[in-house]
Amino acid sequence: MPPVPDAFAATAARLRACRLCRDAPRFGAALPHEPRPVVQGSAEARLLIASQAPGNRAHRSGIPFSDPSGIRLRAWLGLTEAAFYDPSRVAILPMGACFPGLDAKGGDRPPRRECAPTWRTELLAGLPRLDLVLVIGQYAQAWHLGASQGGLTETVARWREILDTSARPRVLPLPHPSWRNNGWLRKNPWFEAELLPVLRAEVAAAMGVRR
Repeated sequence: MPPVPDAFAATAARLRACRLCRDAPRFGAALPHEPRPVVQGSAEARLLIASQAPGNRAHRSGIPFSDPSGIRLRAWLGLTEAAFYDPSRVAILPMGACFPGLDAKGGDRPPRRECAPTWRTELLAGLPRLDLVLVIGQYAQAWHLGASQGGLTETVARWREILDTSARPRVLPLPHPSWRNNGWLRKNPWFEAELLPVLRAEVAAAMGVRR
């Protein structure tokens, strides 16, 4: 008799077969290309990267953050590529699991609005051993933390308040590591000076947990 898959694996398999945003879109026009949901994880994962949506390179490769943003993110976290892509340790769940396409200016469109209400609660329920959740960008922050009147900058600036070391999982908000945020990083040097050392320590602790 074949082994019964864990809840996360079963939900992720169903998600990877999802064609909702192409075949039955609820918000605006249909996805203009074949969906390719890109997620990573397992029931054993201790770290969750709650991100925005796969980019075009991740869409082509099927690998999350397989672009310069991923290189920067791994540097922020202090993780090797092997550790980052180990699904038994790191789960990666974008708010929209498919590449949403490009807008008129050549930037990525927002995550598809059909995806998170359909899949996110069930996926998160399949990650019972999380120790740390990194919420990247305004869409993930709105879902996991609630709306902030000041937007992303105010939310990330409140990281000390948001990080409750007595809670499990702990939560840290981050900007997106895209090159498009280079200006934001220059205007907010406290991010690299103050938040990044704590982020790396929290990631190391989560990755080193053994229960």
